[in-house]
Amino acid sequence: MREKLYHIGIRGEVSRSTLADANEVRDWRIYSDFAQILIHEARRLYAEDDFGLELKETVYALDSSTIDLCLSVFPWARFRKTKAAVKLHTLLDLRGDIPTFIWITDGKVHDVNVLDHLIPEPGAIYIMDRAYLDFQRLYQMDQCSAVFVTRSKTNTGLRRLYSQKIDKTTGVRYDQIVLPTGFYAKKDYPAKLRRIKYFDAKQGRTFIFLTNQFTLPALTIAELYRYRWRVEIFFKWIKQHLRIKKFFGTSENAVKTQIWIAISTYVLVAIMKKRLKIDLTLYTILQILSISLFEKKPIYQVLTQSDYKNQITSGHIQLKLFDC
Repeated sequence: MREKLYHIGIRGEVSRSTLADANEVRDWRIYSDFAQILIHEARRLYAEDDFGLELKETVYALDSSTIDLCLSVFPWARFRKTKAAVKLHTLLDLRGDIPTFIWITDGKVHDVNVLDHLIPEPGAIYIMDRAYLDFQRLYQMDQCSAVFVTRSKTNTGLRRLYSQKIDKTTGVRYDQIVLPTGFYAKKDYPAKLRRIKYFDAKQGRTFIFLTNQFTLPALTIAELYRYRWRVEIFFKWIKQHLRIKKFFGTSENAVKTQIWIAISTYVLVAIMKKRLKIDLTLYTILQILSISLFEKKPIYQVLTQSDYKNQITSGHIQLKLFDC
């Protein structure tokens, strides 16, 4: 190991405390700003990509993920009486699965609060789950000419004005134009909404969507929401494959530093994949790089060699120890 570190310019072993000290003293905003530069470049590279639906509009998936921490070690991130946590609020551009907005908070901050920090992009489509169902905030998005697709809650009061024709063979059960009925709901959202009920045969589940988009087919709205799960894959990639569950340093600055470094790594891999035109998933690319980090070979050669590809398994996170 020492010889390998020497090859990349490191003259001795790097201790955990050295990394922890570095994360403690360097301002996390340095890494945040660097990540924003990478994000800008990645979005430019993937701007013309088709994410699965033939839509010209920019489509975002909005969600959050909680990273559990030990309260005694991270007291500044108090979540509950006996546990701590930080929450990663993320807006993902589905063209390339590039995170365009990230807000790191403690675990107590409710998901819907992120809408107060977003600047809605006119014409863009925002896909969210029902945790973001807040009529006042959604109406602000509507007034900015942004489109939202979210899920209705069971206690959401809505009055049907009329129904539109549907094809039940597609899974759509109804397509309605509705109005909020509650006193505060009518005040917060004084406009019409579209309510779509859809049965997903693969999952055996029924979904009810709310949107301010009135022209796209009902099935397209349902398909749009299906793509929201791409942000869940992003969270899994970040948390599992970049190892941010174990932090070097315990301060708020150290935690944010490591998260932004992880995000920068993710976006760097996305940029490399596009520029080198590599037909591999981001996960596979990272796995190949992890086992060939100390080899003096061009990156493209490493990522296109068949012997590396054969060591990657699709169903397991760990690599095989023996060729048997």
